[in-house]
Amino acid sequence: MFRRPFDDLSGARVFITGAASGIGRACAELAAAEGASVFLTDRNAEALDTVAAQVRTSGGRVPFVEAADISDHSAVKEMAARLTREHGAMDVVMNVAGISSWGTVQSLEHEQWRKMIDVNLMGPIHVIEELVPPMIEAGRPGHLVNVSSAAGIIGMPWHAAYSASKFGLRGVSEVLRFDLRRHRIGVSLVCPGGVDTGLTETIDIAGVDKATPAFEKAHKRFRSRAVSPDAAAEAILDGVRRNKYWVYTSNDIRLIHFLQRHCSPAYVLAMRAMNYGANRALPAVGRARRTGGQA
Repeated sequence: MFRRPFDDLSGARVFITGAASGIGRACAELAAAEGASVFLTDRNAEALDTVAAQVRTSGGRVPFVEAADISDHSAVKEMAARLTREHGAMDVVMNVAGISSWGTVQSLEHEQWRKMIDVNLMGPIHVIEELVPPMIEAGRPGHLVNVSSAAGIIGMPWHAAYSASKFGLRGVSEVLRFDLRRHRIGVSLVCPGGVDTGLTETIDIAGVDKATPAFEKAHKRFRSRAVSPDAAAEAILDGVRRNKYWVYTSNDIRLIHFLQRHCSPAYVLAMRAMNYGANRALPAVGRARRTGGQA
């Protein structure tokens, strides 16, 4: 029979992608403070080393730190083999790393669609391929965390490419929540709404000039409603401890998901209003696909 794997994370081995910043960093700090040994990766080697040093200075255990691009399966495979060989199977695997690119179908370039899938979907799949089988073989209770997005639940404006990756990760999670149950490995699907991370500063919105007053106003409004990475991390670790599948980091996403499932007309109206408001706020979204040098 399946039982809840963790009352707390003390002594657990926790692997975290995207650990150099944002939610990943907050998860690393919080898990380490709870007594877990954290195993960290991110593509940004310098920032990753800084986080590892700070966790250690605070008394946390960081036995393994390695920079890697999770979209590169060979790199993930080599890292995972070394990790498992030197430290054994993980107890908790957290797929946090991700990137974001928004735009209309007229403005998004093919490379942006491809990159969303490579990083946000294939990246977590690579980690699952290489780290979950050793967890099964170890025969201990464990947990898998996949950070999707509100855009993995609802039809947010200009999120088609991003949602393709995040809905895909949601599908993987939906299957694994049942496939892994007999191995006593729980699965949490995290669906954050607005989280005030560095991603909000570097987000790529095709066809939008981020220096315009309209964008700056919309960005300021987003940040005023966003939760902190620490709050998101607390929700995620609570989901692990309680073996929750759906993990929300804010009540607005919980509400809209409820409406989607139980009151479809209200959901449709809300999405139409959101789309209208977004296009009114940022009307400069590219309306023509760029081909060859022609705008």
